[in-house]
Amino acid sequence: MSRPRIVIVGAGFAGYRTAQTLSREAKGRAEIVLLNPTDYFLYLPLLPQVAAGILEPRRVTVSLSGTLPHVKLVLGEAGRIDLDAREVHYTDPEGEDGTLSYDRLVLTAGSVNKLLPIPGVAEHAHGFRGLPEALYLRDHVTRQVELAAATDDPERCASRCTFVVVGAGYTGTEVAAHGQLFTDAQVAKQPLRTGMRPRWILLDIAERVLPELDERLSRTADTVLRERGVDVRMGTSVKEATPDGVLLTDGEFVETRTLVWCVGVRPDPLAESLGLPMERGRLLVDPHLQVPGRPEVFACGDAAAVPDLEKPGSYTPMTAQHAWRQGKVCARNIAASFGDGERKAYRHKDLGFVVDLGGVKAAANPLGVNLSGIAAGAVTRGYHLAAMPGNRVRVAADWLLDAVLPRQAVQLGLVRSWSVPLDAASPEVARVPGGPRDDRPSPAKDAAPAVDAPSADDALTPPPDQPAPGPDVAPGPVRRTDRPSEGDA
Repeated sequence: MSRPRIVIVGAGFAGYRTAQTLSREAKGRAEIVLLNPTDYFLYLPLLPQVAAGILEPRRVTVSLSGTLPHVKLVLGEAGRIDLDAREVHYTDPEGEDGTLSYDRLVLTAGSVNKLLPIPGVAEHAHGFRGLPEALYLRDHVTRQVELAAATDDPERCASRCTFVVVGAGYTGTEVAAHGQLFTDAQVAKQPLRTGMRPRWILLDIAERVLPELDERLSRTADTVLRERGVDVRMGTSVKEATPDGVLLTDGEFVETRTLVWCVGVRPDPLAESLGLPMERGRLLVDPHLQVPGRPEVFACGDAAAVPDLEKPGSYTPMTAQHAWRQGKVCARNIAASFGDGERKAYRHKDLGFVVDLGGVKAAANPLGVNLSGIAAGAVTRGYHLAAMPGNRVRVAADWLLDAVLPRQAVQLGLVRSWSVPLDAASPEVARVPGGPRDDRPSPAKDAAPAVDAPSADDALTPPPDQPAPGPDVAPGPVRRTDRPSEGDA
């Protein structure tokens, strides 16, 4: 008798943990297949440190085949799922189509950048969800500082040294905090850059920084940012983005060449394409992480609306902490569906949160204990080392080297602006000319029109105002090459 096949779509926090736990529980009695566009698990919380030059890119990636030896890795991205035929149709990095049949399906497709119908944002802003976006930001910021130092025009120098981050949640706050230190280091002790003042602006419509956290931790982060020189503006956002700057909702026009979009995330559009009951773009599941009416289909992480049993009537938030825990419960419930053990409902206990503010600064509340300063910094880095499923020694070594050696502020030019569009349905891979077409559904359906979709030929080439692809453009897989016609409302 053939072994049952379990197909896991996506290798984020939920997908990786599901595959890891299943490989231990199954003990060879089931075939576990992991479908993912890249061959690594990305530890997203440390991505701001990649953009700031603290960590090398490979430090925040964990090899899937190296750490999941009993899981079959299939490189590709799901384009269509046939629930009745129990088949997942996908496209591999070279554009070839494939099909995977399954006995159990686990949808852990994760999330993508959240779009808003703001003029110019889709064209001029960049998100921060994948490694290509972090590498692009690192190069772009370095380039702007270097170009600013070379110009004799004070206004142009100031605009190039102004960096706008929209969204004061975890990601935006960490990007601004690390970014200010990164650019300050590039002008410090440089005699030809005396007088240059890098300026980071953090915007959010919320009333305070890190609104998800306790007010004391929020104040701590706000104080650190302001003392460092970050221009924190709450109750303010972007009204329009242009090539030369951004118009704010308070009427001010800020000249800048950098707009980092960290307003939040939305579920991967793959979940919506299934035609099953949804909750704000997330697939509805029961407390056992199964789709009602489809007992062979499980979902967890950002793609699933999981009932919060601690807060009846609500759903668990889209955080890495929940995704990691749900993956473990999901794996055990899949094993139970084959008669191995008993099902378990997902319940959680808040262990607290950590926010790295760069240097020795951080804000943390482990087990409800509010910490700041050096103590919070130690707890934050200790937590990340414990949570990472690999590369701990390498990460710790980079932290040590960063503490004693200056960072290398160089731009490699491996990722161009047009390679990481904000509206990408796959921020984990860079868009490249000649890549396979993306047949996945549009990321959003319920918002005001943004831009017209280009033709197939246009989608496979860089914009006319961008340099032609050359040896400094990294080849790689592509899933989304067309722009959605709509953004989130």
